[in-house]
Amino acid sequence: MNDHRLVITDVPRPDPRLVDQLRSYGVATVHEALGRTHSLGPDLRPIQQGLTIAGAAVTALCWPGDNLMIHAAVEQCREGDVLVVATAAPSTHGMFGELFATALAKRGVTGLIIDAGVRDTKDLREMGFGVWSRHVSAQGTVKATAGSVNLPVVVAGQQIAPGDIVIADDDGVMCVPRARAAEAVAASQARVEKEAASRAAFERGELGLDRYGLRKVLESQGVLYRRWDEQHPGLDSPADGR
Repeated sequence: MNDHRLVITDVPRPDPRLVDQLRSYGVATVHEALGRTHSLGPDLRPIQQGLTIAGAAVTALCWPGDNLMIHAAVEQCREGDVLVVATAAPSTHGMFGELFATALAKRGVTGLIIDAGVRDTKDLREMGFGVWSRHVSAQGTVKATAGSVNLPVVVAGQQIAPGDIVIADDDGVMCVPRARAAEAVAASQARVEKEAASRAAFERGELGLDRYGLRKVLESQGVLYRRWDEQHPGLDSPADGR
């Protein structure tokens, strides 16, 4: 059987409690907590602001300019899922719009990640349906070429398997492998607590240079400190305003 023409059903999902916790931390915190890994990079951008989603990935692999497999993927989506669409080659086509979002919203899907284009962005924002895409384009598609649903796909160099946890917010998108969900929650909580302590220190006036021991780093890199008048003898200080 051709592995590129498969629809896999009944994919295992992660523990919803872990998904909710990861959503509360957001992309930047979880990304840093997992050693600055699993980010989908800066090119997948939200069409809206102020929305954070997280859910189990339902994956679809489409051909450029062809959204047949998105139709197939809708049937496999459950409440709380995130649809992740990749293409077999780069595509700028608007492969997803308001009608797809209406169908997915009815099934409780929280949002879309697509390594291609979307359209109807005003309608999508008004619906409150979250979308992160590489392109926005009115260019339409056909429905003619089979791909796959719920096989691993690669988006921005990151492999996403069905059932992995996708998190997306204003900072971008990342994927947490399902097997690492509990680890990601524990590491994220530890990072939140560490940042809370740093925030309190900065509010007291402490400098990052001292809190993080960065003066020694600067010294090891040969960074010197000199007064303005030592560096520019005979010139007026810019503080003089002349």
